[in-house]
Amino acid sequence: MQVADKRHITVGIFIFIGLLIFVIGIFTLGSQKKAFGERVTVSVVFDDIEGLKTGGNVWFSGVKVGTIKKIEFHGGSQVLVSMNIQEEAQQYIHKDATATLSSDGLIGNRIVEISGGSPKAPIIQDGDRIQANRTLSTDEIMATFQENNKNLVAITGDFRQLSSNLVAGKGAAGALLSDEGMARDLKSTIANLNATTQAADRMMMDLNRFARTLNTKGGLADQLLTDTAVFARLRSSVNELQQASRSASAMAANLNAASAKLNQSDNPAGVLLNDQQSAERVKQILINLEKSSHNLNEDLKALQSNFLFRGYFKKKREQAAEQE
Repeated sequence: MQVADKRHITVGIFIFIGLLIFVIGIFTLGSQKKAFGERVTVSVVFDDIEGLKTGGNVWFSGVKVGTIKKIEFHGGSQVLVSMNIQEEAQQYIHKDATATLSSDGLIGNRIVEISGGSPKAPIIQDGDRIQANRTLSTDEIMATFQENNKNLVAITGDFRQLSSNLVAGKGAAGALLSDEGMARDLKSTIANLNATTQAADRMMMDLNRFARTLNTKGGLADQLLTDTAVFARLRSSVNELQQASRSASAMAANLNAASAKLNQSDNPAGVLLNDQQSAERVKQILINLEKSSHNLNEDLKALQSNFLFRGYFKKKREQAAEQE
C-alpha cells in the first residue's frame, strides 16, 4: 500500500511539472507573439503578397510591433492583409505611413515593414488602412538579372570583336597600335604640341612681366594710364606738334610756290635765273658800275692833289685823327 502511494505521489509530481512547463510555454509564446496585450487592427492592400502567411511578423523601424491577423482577397486580384498592432506602438505610427513586403533575413519568412509617416499626421486608429509601397518581386528581380546578363553578353561580344580588330590593325586605333610610322608621326605631333605649349607658356610669362611693368608705381606707363594731369600735358603736346606740322606744311607750300616763281619769267628773280639775255645785261651793268667806281676813286685822288681842294682834305684827315 505504501508503494502504491509513492507511485501516485510520483505520478502527481510529474503531472504537475508537465502542467507547469505547459503553462510557462504558453506564456512564453504569448509574450513573443504579444498575444495577451491590447492591440489595434490595421489593414493594407497588396497586388501580390509573395508568400506572406498568417502569423507573420510586422516590423516598424526595426522593432517588431505586431503580427499578420488575416489574409483575404480584395477586389479583382488584390489581397487585403489585416495586421494586429500593439497598442504601445500605435502612438509612433501615423496615418500617412506605408507598408512594404520584405523578408526576415536573406531567405527568411515574408514580413511586413511599416515605414515613413509624418509627425504632423494623426496616429493610426483601429480599422484604418495604410498605403502599400510596391517593391520589385523576386521574379521581377530575376527577370531584370536575366536581361542584364543578356546585355552583358552582348557587350562582351562587342569588346571581343573590338579587341580582335585592334590586334589585326583595323581602324584608326588599330593602325596606331600596329603601324610604327603612324605611331612615330603621332609622337612627333605630340612633341610639336608640347613645344608649342611651352612657347605659349613663355609668352604668357613675358606678358605677365610686361603687365607688372605697366603697373609699376611712378612709371611712365602707369602715369599715362592713371595720372590725368600727365595725360592732359601729353595731349597738349600732341596738339602743339600738330600745329607745328601744319605750320611746316604751310612753309613748305610757300617754298614750293617761291621755287615755282623762280622757274617763271614774270618776276625779276625768275628773269635773272631763266632769261640769258637779261642775265648778260645785268652782268654788264655790274661791270660798268665797277669801272665807274674805279674811275671815281681815281678822280678823288686827283682832287686831293689839286691845290684848290688840298686844304679841305687835310682838315678832314686831322679831324679823323682827333676822333681816334
